[in-house]
Amino acid sequence: MNKKTVYIGMSADLVHPGHLNIIKEGRKLGEVTVGLLTDKAIASYKRLPVMDFDNRKEVISNIKGVSKVIPQSTLDYEENLRLVKPDFVVHGDDWKEGVQKKTRQRVAEVLSEWGGKLVDVKYTDGISSSKLKKVISEIGTTPDIRRARLKRLIESKDIVRILESHSGLSGLICETTNVVKNGIVKEFDGMWSSSLTDSTLRGKPDIEAVDVTSRLHSLNDILECTTKPIIYDGDTGGKPEHLVFTVRTLERLGVSAIIIEDKIGLKKNSLFGTEVKQQQDTIENFSNKISVARSARVTDDFMVIARIESLILKQGLDDAVERAKAFLEAGADGIMIHSREKSEKEILDFCLLYNNISNKKPLIVVPSSYNHITEEELIKAGVNVVIYANHMLRSSYPSMQNTATSILENSRSKEADDQMMSIKEILNLIPGTK
Repeated sequence: MNKKTVYIGMSADLVHPGHLNIIKEGRKLGEVTVGLLTDKAIASYKRLPVMDFDNRKEVISNIKGVSKVIPQSTLDYEENLRLVKPDFVVHGDDWKEGVQKKTRQRVAEVLSEWGGKLVDVKYTDGISSSKLKKVISEIGTTPDIRRARLKRLIESKDIVRILESHSGLSGLICETTNVVKNGIVKEFDGMWSSSLTDSTLRGKPDIEAVDVTSRLHSLNDILECTTKPIIYDGDTGGKPEHLVFTVRTLERLGVSAIIIEDKIGLKKNSLFGTEVKQQQDTIENFSNKISVARSARVTDDFMVIARIESLILKQGLDDAVERAKAFLEAGADGIMIHSREKSEKEILDFCLLYNNISNKKPLIVVPSSYNHITEEELIKAGVNVVIYANHMLRSSYPSMQNTATSILENSRSKEADDQMMSIKEILNLIPGTK
């Protein structure tokens, strides 16, 4: 008599007694095949798992009672069910309610086609993957794990969402803020260390007046209280000889990427465009700078991304595409295309041409001026990373100014209370304050 087959779908990022109980119950019914959700499948509805697919597979494959582990590339079970045609599907009974209710219903419908049965196992009380992940988050991360995470995100998500962070506090906001929309948890995937906001925070102009050592102080504050990947705004990168040390320092700290722009001379913010004198580097010189930066890194996890200023400086689409091809050939791990236009047209035109480049790498955009464009539209255009590059500092300044004005106008602070968090909230904001 043929042994019955059992299918169990799980993400198994942090294996706990609840997982083991499901497998134990499945084993009573027959030979267990685990459909292990891929990183991409998990990232489609919540945070990227701590362990990558291969590591999770290694763990699950060595659990007693598991006969086979196969990838499940979507939240929907149907493809794998038709492949395996199991006699039973076993799952915790928590999916009878909430987001997974429709998934459960569809599983039952597909199983009925060959007389399969759905078995709901009582959810293990007192066990929560979310709580376990929160504990891990509070413990922190390592430079190696953080550094590698950006590439994993790019490979796993339709678009990677990066938020500007200029301090430990703004880093915590990026780390913890999320919303649930249509059953999907949306959050920021990482942080942008902006030269503009770093300079502004110190009351200095954005002309590379703040040296790398000073910027690393802010960066360290963020690194100490967060776990998500960081992309560093490297401006022009400076002299190639100096860029070597910048790359090595950032990589050692666990930063995931540096973005350098193809301009020379005194740095002026790109959003000034041609209103101020800005000079673009030659393709040859900037390609050499990319090669130098890549040669300086120790690991393949650290990314060197080339930022193209052709559209900012009105050099045209053809120049931008020519530079993209050359910089990719020089070894750039990604391309950032920048524009100060209110319309997204020239960005989308570039995306269309960029997608036809045979050796294209991840494409990054910064929609500060054309901010009406949605992430869904950017995904459709082939964009891999979107950076919200200065919004945290821009929103904090008006709030502080309004509070200061209110105190002056009223000769007391009471009227400003509604604009602020309470003293109790700020005391409880940072773990360990009590």
